[in-house]
Amino acid sequence: MTQVYDMIVIGSGPAGLAAGIYAKRAELSLLVFEKEPMSGGQIVNTYEVDNYPGLPGMNGFELGMKLREHCEKLSVEFVNAVVKEFAVTDQMDGKIALKKVVTEDGTEYLARTVVAASGAKNRLLGVPGEKEFTGKGVSYCATCDGAFFRKKTVAVVGGGDVAVEDAIFLARLCGKVFVIHRRDEFRAAKVLSSTLLALENVEVLWDSVVDEVVGDEQVKALKISNKKTGESKEIAVDGVFIAVGTMPVSELFRGKVDMDEGGYLIADESGKTSVPGVYAAGDLRTKQLRQVVTAAADGANAVFSAEKYLALN
Repeated sequence: MTQVYDMIVIGSGPAGLAAGIYAKRAELSLLVFEKEPMSGGQIVNTYEVDNYPGLPGMNGFELGMKLREHCEKLSVEFVNAVVKEFAVTDQMDGKIALKKVVTEDGTEYLARTVVAASGAKNRLLGVPGEKEFTGKGVSYCATCDGAFFRKKTVAVVGGGDVAVEDAIFLARLCGKVFVIHRRDEFRAAKVLSSTLLALENVEVLWDSVVDEVVGDEQVKALKISNKKTGESKEIAVDGVFIAVGTMPVSELFRGKVDMDEGGYLIADESGKTSVPGVYAAGDLRTKQLRQVVTAAADGANAVFSAEKYLALN
């Protein structure tokens, strides 16, 4: 007979790992699914997490590992697999309709509750040459690939916290850093913007967008245009780091759980979605702020809501 778990957590970024910790401490039977070789989600690619309370300047990879170690210390069980299907079944456990997840190899798992914590992925520019040169000079992770461009010329596309943080990081390694931003001011935190603008080897190209990534076997240049003047030009670069936001990894739940226009699962601070017993936590939830600290809080809230749901049903 197939085992029925109290909870299945899909994803092991900060939200999923926090859910694992809280669920295990609540003595719930659970599985945490992760498709990548390691836990941590997007923070493993973050050079420095300087705003997680009590851990200023923490390396993102290290923080992700510490959260995973905390789960393992509590004997949380992980499954390294891609979840390809989610469904609410017609099988009942008391008043609870059991939820089913199916992995790529066809293995089925049943649970009374599910925490959706599959996070987000990088948003693409969608310009010619981007896909062709991904891994050949086009990157979405400065901390992963920055070392390959030591003393070279690179560009960062974007103007939010991640883009500005990436540019600051790359300025320490590279000879020259262009920052290409479609607006006339950064959306990043003021302290980050001020730090970046003070760096001598950084040049900001305001009101500009990338029209094409140019190269042969590797990236050689970017074609850009100024949105206000209409002027177009080509700048020579050895690499380009794209940081124009993220998209929720929520396809698994499309048509089954209510979403907003952006594909984010609709849920408030309780984590409750439109489906009883299904909770959203972290970057794929509708929310004002997507940070490590809010993701961890989401995981805790989702488990607390699930505990009450299990107790009442």
